[in-house]
Amino acid sequence: MTTRQQLRRLAEARRGVLLPGAFNALSARVVEDLGFEALYITGAGVTNMWLGLPDQGFMGLAEIADHTARIRDAVELPLLVDADTGFGNALNVYHTVRTLERAGADGIQLEDQVAPKRCGHFDGKAVISTEEAVSKIKAAVDARRDAELVVMARTDAAATQGFEAASVRASALPRPAPTSCSSKPSPAPKKSAPCHSACRRRS
Repeated sequence: MTTRQQLRRLAEARRGVLLPGAFNALSARVVEDLGFEALYITGAGVTNMWLGLPDQGFMGLAEIADHTARIRDAVELPLLVDADTGFGNALNVYHTVRTLERAGADGIQLEDQVAPKRCGHFDGKAVISTEEAVSKIKAAVDARRDAELVVMARTDAAATQGFEAASVRASALPRPAPTSCSSKPSPAPKKSAPCHSACRRRS
């Protein structure tokens, strides 16, 4: 079974999976040595540890693709890669997916913030329209050369527009659409059932 198939199977299992963040090949080897099933190549970690800067849109496609390739050579675990906003519009997302797939990504996470993005835990975020978010996910799905590549959509709408808005946005994702989606919550969400239902696997 390939690492892309492994990551897809983990998503299909519908159970909690811990994906520690790795920011270089050595940290990825530590994650693998500790017995985790997969790892997350974190944009915040790469920005913090490689550039010495906060996670506010400083990392580009070249940096995350280079780290992905180096980590791919170092470990055998499935790799979910933080692609931020896809580094532009739908056309840029298409290029981003092709580049990261070629670098060895098994899954790609895309978020719906406006550029320049901010770390999901920071205040002052804003999100693009639902229509643009959907078009970017469509572009990501279309860009895949390997249908096993996982595309994950992340929304920050819960923190900026409320939990119901995040649920509606997640429900608008196209078919075929991302394997899964995640939501950065508002400080104290009252319930998670709507988003859980909206974020069910769709491809």
